Amino acid sequence: MAGRIRQSDIEEVKSRTNLAEIIGDYVTLKSAGIGSMKGLCPFHDERTPSFHVRSQVGFYHCFGCGESGDVISFLQKMDHVTFAEAVERLAARVGIELHYEDGAGPSVDHGRRSRLLAANKAAEQFFQQQLMAPSAEAGRAFLGERGFDANAAARFGVGFAPKSWDSLQKHLTAAGFTRDELVTAGLLSQGDRGVYDRFRGRLVWPIRDVTGQTVGFGARRLFDDDKGPKYLNTPETPVYHKAQVLYGLDLAKRDISRGNSVVVVEGYTDVMACHLAGVTTAVATCGTAFGVEHIKIIRRIMSDDSHNGEVIFTFDPDAAGQKAALRAFSEEKRFAAQTYVAVGPAGLDPCDLRLKRGDAAVRRLLDTKEPMFEFVIKQVLAQYNLDTVEGRVGALRAAAPIVSDIRDASLRPGYTRVLARQLGVELSEVQRAVRSAGKQVPHGHERAQPPVEPPVERPVGLADLPRDPSTRLERDALMAVVQHPEVIGEDLVLAAVHTGFTNHSLSVVRDAIAAHMDDFASTGWFQSISDDTPAPYRDLLHQLGVAPLPERGQDELEVYARDVTVSLIERDMLRRKAELLGSLQRHDPSDTEGSRTIQQKLVQLETERRRLRAG
Repeated sequence: MAGRIRQSDIEEVKSRTNLAEIIGDYVTLKSAGIGSMKGLCPFHDERTPSFHVRSQVGFYHCFGCGESGDVISFLQKMDHVTFAEAVERLAARVGIELHYEDGAGPSVDHGRRSRLLAANKAAEQFFQQQLMAPSAEAGRAFLGERGFDANAAARFGVGFAPKSWDSLQKHLTAAGFTRDELVTAGLLSQGDRGVYDRFRGRLVWPIRDVTGQTVGFGARRLFDDDKGPKYLNTPETPVYHKAQVLYGLDLAKRDISRGNSVVVVEGYTDVMACHLAGVTTAVATCGTAFGVEHIKIIRRIMSDDSHNGEVIFTFDPDAAGQKAALRAFSEEKRFAAQTYVAVGPAGLDPCDLRLKRGDAAVRRLLDTKEPMFEFVIKQVLAQYNLDTVEGRVGALRAAAPIVSDIRDASLRPGYTRVLARQLGVELSEVQRAVRSAGKQVPHGHERAQPPVEPPVERPVGLADLPRDPSTRLERDALMAVVQHPEVIGEDLVLAAVHTGFTNHSLSVVRDAIAAHMDDFASTGWFQSISDDTPAPYRDLLHQLGVAPLPERGQDELEVYARDVTVSLIERDMLRRKAELLGSLQRHDPSDTEGSRTIQQKLVQLETERRRLRAG
């Protein structure tokens, strides 16, 4: 049985630990007077800093939410560790040997998080070593084709997972790690064939938390016989929560803090390209959409409490990139900093841009940035045929809420004029539409229109949802998905959670589900979704999980669950079809190749729709 750490040792650890240094790994702190530092609270979302730290006293306190404590309680709350483990981590950091009452050793609990982190570190080293092996030629070729040499791979810790069922398992068990520890860390998977390496025949990137500890991995498919997803990430574990991690943040955080700016790109290789080109504030999400938790992390690192900061997103110009832009815009108001979008020339992402045009082109990419709301307005207008009266009216209805929602009131008149000019309608008509949009939340069903509801502070429930048909479909489909995922099937659920929603609250729940598709329908799936759902929407998720479905018999229920999910997916297909038809209508008739491409997409979409209906 583990003994208690001697109180004298605990006090010694606290006295020799710089509280601001520890907290500074998570929050950018600024001077607030002699002996006092302050920053944005890591325990709640806030606009202005109310989190104060006094290292000499060894105490922190937030005047906003009331959280307070010492360095030990801070680590307990931030990293979800026990008291003993927090003390033992701090002791190791400052080089203090701990003593335990009754001659006992460290607590067993100390092992769990530390052992998982140690297993990840050992796996990272193994993968890096394997990158030099003859069997990793495909991985080295992948990197080389994208302009990354051995030094670049070493800088970012890139490695290779051998094309083997158990090479990592054998290596780590020989190093003293148990099979249960490796499964818990997400390094091994459990299936019908027993336990096997999760990552096999893939290029592997270590994903590190803000303190630089390796908490998970992202792995890229290399071989044609690999039938898994293009990118495979570590599943949710006690140390890895992908909705709360940004790839590259450990390398970028210092420059983000110094420059009060951050560049959000879309992939691991984009982060590498940016940093190697000198854009050292680049980060990326890890297999999930950019969301509220990512915003909180960036705001704490940026000390985002004024309009002086910059958040620059880079998006691909394709449909997926446009969807990502609209989702990011829906949360844009959570930043105090100004938000921008930069799209590479010819649609090149940072990795391809560096490869084809050099480092300077990546740096110049940021000079092309435009305000996010301006970018979104262009995306919205592109969905309409502005040569028709109906198209202009629809575009005005969709774009007016965006202009009315611009935070800086001094910019609204200018962008109202810009919108009027782009639409070719009278300025007074646009002014009326913008004023009207500012008085009420629009209830239109245009998919291109981003959510414009203000951030929710009070809990949302089913009773708060509108009763229009579009919202009802989204509600009923999510009820079926969270209650009976195994009936619907992973493929249909995956397609459903990547459709667009008209209701903002339900879209938040949808994003939480999408973030946990790696552990689809597992025992703790719903709990994991709940844990990552922002607090104001958690009640809504819980109600969706228990509300009665209309069909009672098992056969009826299975048919209903699949049908309502298919209806949601089909609605998205119809929206995509309408966009393609509009694009075809606006397309230059002389560009036969372009017209043929659009027509091929229409045929492919209709084939997918028929296949979906056929089951």
